Amino acid sequence: MSFFTDLAHQYIDGEWRPGKGSWDIIDFNPFDGEKLASITVATADEVDQAYRAAETAQQSWGETNAYARRAVLEKALRIVEEREAEIGDAIVAELGGTRLKAAFELHLAKEFLRESIQLALRSTGQILPSPTEGKENRVYRVPVGVVGVISPFNFPFLLSLKSVAPALALGNGVVLKPHQNTPICGGTLVAKVFEDAGLPAGLLNVVVTDIAEIGDALLEHPIPQVISFTGSDKVGRHVATVCATNLKRSVLELGGNSALIVLDDADVDYAVDAAVFSRYVHQGQVCMAANRILVDRSVEQEFTEKFVAKVSSLRVGDPADPATQIGPLINSNQAEAISALVDQTVAAGATALLHGRADGNLVSPSVLTGLAADSPVLSQEIFGPVALLVPFDGEDEAVRIANDTPYGLSGAVHTGNIERGVRVGQRIRTGMIHINDGTVHDEPIVPFGGEKSSGLGRLNGDSMLDAFTTQKWISVQHGRSQFPF
Repeated sequence: MSFFTDLAHQYIDGEWRPGKGSWDIIDFNPFDGEKLASITVATADEVDQAYRAAETAQQSWGETNAYARRAVLEKALRIVEEREAEIGDAIVAELGGTRLKAAFELHLAKEFLRESIQLALRSTGQILPSPTEGKENRVYRVPVGVVGVISPFNFPFLLSLKSVAPALALGNGVVLKPHQNTPICGGTLVAKVFEDAGLPAGLLNVVVTDIAEIGDALLEHPIPQVISFTGSDKVGRHVATVCATNLKRSVLELGGNSALIVLDDADVDYAVDAAVFSRYVHQGQVCMAANRILVDRSVEQEFTEKFVAKVSSLRVGDPADPATQIGPLINSNQAEAISALVDQTVAAGATALLHGRADGNLVSPSVLTGLAADSPVLSQEIFGPVALLVPFDGEDEAVRIANDTPYGLSGAVHTGNIERGVRVGQRIRTGMIHINDGTVHDEPIVPFGGEKSSGLGRLNGDSMLDAFTTQKWISVQHGRSQFPF
């Protein structure tokens, strides 16, 4: 496919070039195994070149009028809108996203670009009073300089743009490393959009590579002052450790083990719809997905019957078919791991109301219940189409179970009493929770992030200012200070 082969290069200092590593990353369609592209990996030396190009270009970009920076973001949005069908096809092909998922990702990508356009004008300063006579305190908000961005495979176009666009809007240079399974949608496609939008050369660089080639060069390099990472908590801990050792800031959006709670006064039919979407959207490969569905015993039977019936009706197959609701997992390792997890959990005593099977990278949905309270699967993130149904007796037990996890990213509470839902939500240690809705939500101006092992820091809206700028105090003495000697 020429779309993929045309973008199968490194993008460094405004140049499209082959990597200089000794091996290639092969980009496959996870549904049919078609080879989409082959990209020779970037070396640590090329990572250095990318960072130095970003540093050089940023010096003038940081001084560029904010309205001029905004104009580049506006052009990038127009390009995405004009090429929406082509980008949607790429999302379907490269990561096995369904048509519905591709449309969802593109909708959010455009919304985040619109927010970045506004963000370019929000880097404002302050004048603060001083106890010293004649002194004026000016607090400037300035770019951090260069930002390193590491994006995941599940929503690669959106989650790359989510950090790249605001970092650029606020006057920074960027080096982006996409996930190896989505080097185009998460990497070079983003570079192409901004190149065509007129972004000055060197400001955005994309290195397609792997830790096996570069080690921690992307993290340890002295130039980037912030690393924005989205991925697993295991890798996130390593990123945080390396950043802390090198005295640089990290913004971490990590995994989740969200609970969707159905209280005794919930609208059961509506809760079923919310739970099915929250668990099975994009095959469950979503950090906010409802891994655990907690149901009050008084409505357990009704909910379970309706939930299983709806899940049974989901269509599994070719993601390019608009009727498909469950497409492939990203690769065979993921498909095999999910299948093994289901088999092991059932062997340990759980009941499979639906026992999904693998056909290549396609894995049909599973619904498990009857889990022991100490079942390991209840406390881990499941990146696949597996739902865990857990009964509870009363709000207190629901809160205890929901909090019994090392994660705290998202969640939901279903109830006929909104304020009751809010009270329950306030007791759950999580960064985000939704009353009478699903668990999978992201909006451009709300603070997005998690507690515990689900991450550090927040993104979106004004949180982007905290993530990608720093503050500088400049005092002006209009009179004369009195010194003690």
